[in-house]
Amino acid sequence: MSDTLLMGRRILLVIGGGIAAYKSLELIRRLKERGASVRAILTSAGEHFVTPLSVSSLTGDKVYTDLFSLTDEAEMGHIELSRDADLLVVAPATADLMAKMAHGLANDLASTALLATDKKVLVAPAMNVRMWLHPATQRNFETLLADGVDVVGPNEGDMACGEYGPGRMAEPAEILAAIESHFAELAFPGGGPLKGKRILITSGPTHEPIDPVRYLANRSSGKQGYAIAQAVARLGAETVLVSGPTNLPNPPGVTVKRVETAREMLAACEAALPADIAICAAAVADWRVASDAEQKLKKQPGEQAPALMLVENPDILATLSQLKMNRPALVIGFAAETEKVIDHAVAKRQRKGCDWIVANDVSPATGVMGGDLNTVHLISREGQEDWPLLPKQAVAERLARRIADHFSTSKAAE
Repeated sequence: MSDTLLMGRRILLVIGGGIAAYKSLELIRRLKERGASVRAILTSAGEHFVTPLSVSSLTGDKVYTDLFSLTDEAEMGHIELSRDADLLVVAPATADLMAKMAHGLANDLASTALLATDKKVLVAPAMNVRMWLHPATQRNFETLLADGVDVVGPNEGDMACGEYGPGRMAEPAEILAAIESHFAELAFPGGGPLKGKRILITSGPTHEPIDPVRYLANRSSGKQGYAIAQAVARLGAETVLVSGPTNLPNPPGVTVKRVETAREMLAACEAALPADIAICAAAVADWRVASDAEQKLKKQPGEQAPALMLVENPDILATLSQLKMNRPALVIGFAAETEKVIDHAVAKRQRKGCDWIVANDVSPATGVMGGDLNTVHLISREGQEDWPLLPKQAVAERLARRIADHFSTSKAAE
């Protein structure tokens, strides 16, 4: 679905001056991989962070920098440059660029092209936390929203300047997802192939308390489940994401229910029923402490570590798979394994009673757990599909497409 959405699309990328400009190179690469053509405008400030040669090498096209270049104007005037694109993307969108856009200034090629365009504009803000939170920037941000500009990010995190807070540019995968969402809306103006379907997704780890400050958990980042939620929502599904603790922003168009423990996750899933499809991508803790302490457990010199009595957590995948009433028509589980991946996944599908299992190898050597890449195998009654190493977003898109094809085939067989 991703390849179809971006194949042949023309993107005009405006690269502002900020340390996050290096991420624009990765964004170009990902867009090109999906069949989009990319032209770039590099601001004079942006040239301090990435070179025209590096940008041109990735786009396969010349880089535009000068408003008053006679050669550039003869070959591709700035008006035509902005209107020839299907979408304008500003990444990084600095405070200066956002201010120019909000107030209609046009004193360089980037701001002139943005003012002259009649196409949709998507901005990815990137700046110091104090600049982002400044009232002037927030006023400009509100103006851009009112003008119909789409926004992705900014994220919260460590800054290059050493401060922490909102202002980090969204990651290339997030910007790519926002670009795909734009074209998905154009491709499916009445709703995508999953329109009318309600999908329940679990994602992230669970935290099982030991005492008020400690808990049992795992290394799950939640990235795969969040990517799946975004992918199925883009195809028109009504999507409910039940998420354990993560640092990820809510996917656009998705209802997010945040929980901490396995029992809370199960309760939230049951409350979200009925659903047509359930995708259990969460890494739910298998055990919890039988009775968590009301006060912090204190370490005393010479004393042995306290013994923790563990009890089994509810099995959310098995519970949804074996429902007598309101069972989703398609229940999909995930199997993160460190050895005998296929054998364990096949056994898990049979034991849990689900329809499909998405299995992947998370042994330490793979670096998959919490990372951005995944190699998965889709296990069903019909057999096994082996997918190549893909970014988690691409895995999500392929799974969403596979679900849509499954229901399309089922409907045709009726």
